[in-house]
Amino acid sequence: MTRVKLSYYAVKRGRGFWQPTAAMRREGARALACGPDGPAAWAIARQAQEAWLARNAAPERQNAALGTLAAAWAAYRATPEWAAKQPRTREEWERCWTLIGPAFGPCRPSAVTLAQISNFRLYVEKSVSLREAHRCIKIWRALWKVAAALKYCDAAADPSAGVRNVEPKPRKATWSHLEAIRLAKAAWRAGYRGLAAVIAVAWDTSLSPVDVRTLTPAQREGGAMFLRERKKSGRSVVGTLGRPAARVLDAYVASLGVELAPAAPIFRNRSGAPYSKDTLGDDFRDVRALAFGENERRTLADFRRSGVVEAVAGGADLTDIGAKLGNTIGANEMLRRTYAPVVDLEAVRKTDAARKRGRK
Repeated sequence: MTRVKLSYYAVKRGRGFWQPTAAMRREGARALACGPDGPAAWAIARQAQEAWLARNAAPERQNAALGTLAAAWAAYRATPEWAAKQPRTREEWERCWTLIGPAFGPCRPSAVTLAQISNFRLYVEKSVSLREAHRCIKIWRALWKVAAALKYCDAAADPSAGVRNVEPKPRKATWSHLEAIRLAKAAWRAGYRGLAAVIAVAWDTSLSPVDVRTLTPAQREGGAMFLRERKKSGRSVVGTLGRPAARVLDAYVASLGVELAPAAPIFRNRSGAPYSKDTLGDDFRDVRALAFGENERRTLADFRRSGVVEAVAGGADLTDIGAKLGNTIGANEMLRRTYAPVVDLEAVRKTDAARKRGRK
């Protein structure tokens, strides 16, 4: 195959990725999966590079013109409301702005048309993914409401109202308990001890990957559970550990040979650095391939869904499951957590027991 030289383009396991530098990421650039290495992937990487260059060359980057969407974006980010958003929510807005900003930042919101928004969505779907296109329109609509509140446009005149924002089909992939054990054992034997502990803790607690990799010793209570706030929603959750998972965690911590500070991240990669989103994903893919082959595509994030499937099969109530996950899967979960927080641990225990019944 003919090779081409593209800035920030790399190939991993036969697939192309546009990978901006750390400095570029701090400025809002984001890594982009381009698909199987080849002309189509090169075209996507080239398009991403050109968009980045155009964005940095635009004068509105330094001085957003009054009345433009970029000015509304800058004004909103200067408010306490923006600062009050959860970090993961701000990250999602900023991620979408890297696509919305170059396209519509210099425009007055009232000048944007339905056709332009429709074409923008199609462009993102084709060049990135359907999921990203759906996310961008969702954030556009939220940003329009903010711009209207700031008197930049009419709240009722959002041109995206005429765009069908087709939502990607939800993932359905699940892991079994035995498969999770197999993954943890493969990780430990291959020297990924931090990942083995992550897998064990993620399976038992049903915490999301980001909530697991940022756990600290101070959040562990009595050895058998973690108490923490979810990164995404800020809600308090209880993450319980069975004895096998607690043993794996204790063995991993002992293998570090140092005493972790109470606020230090527990889980670290083989270099000794705390796991980041990228290094955790890279290590998980390596171990997944060792355990199940290169064609396996299930992720660590699928553990949460797997736990719900187990619990439902075991007869758990959705309200109890919601208490364990820290979300509104149960309709009355928020009221119960607000007025009777002591019940949470009991609900989590009931969900754990239901998962074991469902596992059988």
